[in-house]
Amino acid sequence: MAAPESIYNLLPRLQQPPARPPRYISTFRPSVKQEIEKSKAQWKTMGPAKVAVPSPKNFLKKHSKEPKLPARKKEQDSKKLPALSVPRRTDHPVMGIQSKKNFINTNAVAAITGLPKKPQPIYVDRRQGDKYLLETSGLVPKYIKKKDYGITPKYVTQRTEETKKAQKDYETEVLECLKKKAMKQLSDEERENLLQGLKKNWEEVHHEFQCLSVEIDTIPKKLHKAKLESQMKQLEHDIDVIEKHKVIYIANK
Repeated sequence: MAAPESIYNLLPRLQQPPARPPRYISTFRPSVKQEIEKSKAQWKTMGPAKVAVPSPKNFLKKHSKEPKLPARKKEQDSKKLPALSVPRRTDHPVMGIQSKKNFINTNAVAAITGLPKKPQPIYVDRRQGDKYLLETSGLVPKYIKKKDYGITPKYVTQRTEETKKAQKDYETEVLECLKKKAMKQLSDEERENLLQGLKKNWEEVHHEFQCLSVEIDTIPKKLHKAKLESQMKQLEHDIDVIEKHKVIYIANK
């Protein structure tokens, strides 16, 4: 119920602020204050009491902080300069030396007794074309004249032996597995029938997938579409595996 109207309610009233509770003071304040005063030093916050003032004579000089090179050793100063291969300006050639060798006769004898120089084999690209060396042209059959031409390299024979050994080990392992697990090999006819059956199943699933509605907006339709896609993917994988491997072993039940 609302209070009855009264003219006294229209008079302004003084708002008395609420009384504040007393300020909280920890009971451990005196003990903490006493511990801080004991451990506090005089220079703890204001620095040391006395600091040595630098002397005005030790001022920073120019280039004083640059790295200085080590002093030059005396051995380096005493080293002599290397001898010059070019004759000096003041040097004079030795004069008056004469040879008694007859260069004309010597050259004539060398030309008569010397073997004639064989011309280098060349080829031209056309009748009046430029000349090229035959050796560097690639027309000379150098490779077939090598000692190891036509011989199978060692790494090829080694790889062939390793492949044969691996194939032999695999065949022996398969035979042991056949003996232990009684596995049998699928014949060509059975393999072909299995492959045709997988392809027929894939066509049926693909036809069902093609018959789906264009707009797939419900959860059952989405689940059905995902199921068909997974079946098609699995069938494609199985068909690919059977087509790649001609020899297939299965457990003989």
